This record gives sequence, structure tokens and C-alpha cells, in this order.
Amino acid sequence: MRPIEAELLANGALYREVVQHRLAQARESVWIATANVKEMFVDTGTGFRSVLDLFDELRERRVELRVLHAGLPSRPFRAAFERKDALVRGGLSLKICPRVHFKAVLVDGAWAYLGSANLTGAGLGAKGDAKRNFELGFCTEDFEVIDRVSALFEAVWSGAECGPCKLRHVCPDPLGPARPRRRSDVVRLGRSRRLRV
Repeated sequence: MRPIEAELLANGALYREVVQHRLAQARESVWIATANVKEMFVDTGTGFRSVLDLFDELRERRVELRVLHAGLPSRPFRAAFERKDALVRGGLSLKICPRVHFKAVLVDGAWAYLGSANLTGAGLGAKGDAKRNFELGFCTEDFEVIDRVSALFEAVWSGAECGPCKLRHVCPDPLGPARPRRRSDVVRLGRSRRLRV
């Protein structure tokens, strides 16, 4: 164990530091790990707009954008995303892994946020104090912390964790060689619905 320099952030301070000061100022890359993705609004200087507007501005500045998430983004997020042609064509890379539960924002490989907040309005968004979740996390420029978080992110992103994963049979986006489907791969959902995985 060794001491690190970090700043503890809570509630609205998370939005100000993570979104307004760091994410919006990214120059090279933004990697976000979150369990939940919902349409959220941020103040981009010209009023409150979708976080996807901010991502589009970052894409225009050639910032690499990755979001690693556990489940299907909310319907409003998907609808807003579909209207951003340049993001859809690869400006924003999204990958699903049902085991992702860590929340992290890595900016330019030199700054990291780790904590409880998801990529949602009540988590990292611009909601007022009476509407947002109670969140807690810390940010740091400690390179060992950043290296370890980046290594986990990259291992999940690249599929290095997919092969031995015990949830591969229910994963909507398993990476690596596909295994042959078996009759047992059909899972019953209630009496009348079936989901092929």
C-alpha cells in the first residue's frame, strides 16, 4: 500500500469537476465505464444540451471516445444518439459487458475519476441538488492508479476477459471466437417469450 494524492468529490461537485472541467476539456481521449447509460444534460456554455452534443464537439476535436457499459442505454439516449450521424459512424464507440459495474472516467490517460456515479442525469449530469443521487468518488492524476484502471478498461474492451467469462452465454456482445450454439442456449423468459443468445 502507498499513499496517493486524490480529491474527494460528492454530488454536484462531481458534475462540475468530471464533466465541466475535465471531460469537456479533453484533448486526446475520454474513456467512460458505467453500469448505466441514460440521456443526460450538461451545460456546454450555450445552455443545457445532451451529453451527446458534448461528445460530438469532442469528436470534432478528434478526441477518442469510448463508453463501456453493462446494459442497453435508455431509449432517450439511443434516440438522441441515432440523430448524431458522425457519432453513429464511429465517433463514439460503445461496448456492452453485463459484468461492468465499475464507474470510471479517464481523460487523456492522465486523469481519472473513480466512484459511484453512472453516466446518467442523476449521477454525472447537471440535475439540481434536490434531484440528483447522493454520489461519492475521487479524482487523481496518480499514474499507477490510472494505469491500473486503464488496464482493466482495456482488458474488458478488447475482449481479453470474454473467453473465461461465465456470463458469456447471456452477453449481448461477446468478443472472441463464437462457440457453437446448443439447444440449451435458448432461454425461456416467461411462458410465451424466448430469447436466443
